[in-house]
Amino acid sequence: MSVPQIWLVTGASSGFGRAIAQAAIEAGDIVVAVARRTAALDDLVAAHPDQLETVALDVTDIDRIDTVIADIVGRHGRIDVLVNNAGRTHVGAVEETTDAELRALFDLHLFGPAALTRAVLPHMRAQRGGAIVQMSSVGGQLSFAGFSAYSATKFALEGLSEALAEEVAPFGIKVLIVEPGAFRTGLFGPGTAAFSAESEVYADTAGATRRMVEGGDGTQPGDPAKAAAAIRTALAAEHTPLRLPLGSDSVDAVLGHLDAVRDDVLTWEKVSRDTTFDEN
Repeated sequence: MSVPQIWLVTGASSGFGRAIAQAAIEAGDIVVAVARRTAALDDLVAAHPDQLETVALDVTDIDRIDTVIADIVGRHGRIDVLVNNAGRTHVGAVEETTDAELRALFDLHLFGPAALTRAVLPHMRAQRGGAIVQMSSVGGQLSFAGFSAYSATKFALEGLSEALAEEVAPFGIKVLIVEPGAFRTGLFGPGTAAFSAESEVYADTAGATRRMVEGGDGTQPGDPAKAAAAIRTALAAEHTPLRLPLGSDSVDAVLGHLDAVRDDVLTWEKVSRDTTFDEN
């Protein structure tokens, strides 16, 4: 029998985090589920007391992360998979979004995952293997009106992760950037989605995104359980992809965006290339 893997999943109380935790448990693995409010996981703990434990942690509490990771490794001996999943949505035009709102989102989507990644890497390097799953978004590849702050944080996470993948590959550590489209995770639910104060001048642009989020909860086409299965399949592959778009909406949007970028580059290629110093 194979040795159970040890998963550390943040934002595990709902949505993708809970689905990933459930998939790991069903595969016979052990999950350390991190959440700000762990009571939402009491049912899973009761059903799987030998496979699931919870840790109360806000991933923006950077000062606690090293201690939490050391405690987990001390009890389990290793961490095989880190899933940086904790997050939330935010809607607002650039002009509507305050510095405080933007910084708080970067703390959650970039600085928290970066700190957790730094904390687990010495252990993964020592064991010569592991995987880091970064839950990004289709908004980590492209953006549109109203999602400027959200996409900025996910773009940053993807840039960090792309470099990380190259740095840790020699140690047998995989990095997987997951880019979901619209999934039924509760991300758009009442009290979950955050909104900047609305300005009427952006009613037709960022405002349209605001209305979509306000009315979109429960109608998203994506199934979190199928997303969790796809993530496990990608991690188990001999050649794990760096990026994994999830959902037809994500695949279509990413491919369309790549085509648009390529068209711009080719259209302006001569101007772009003609910027070198002239030879004497």
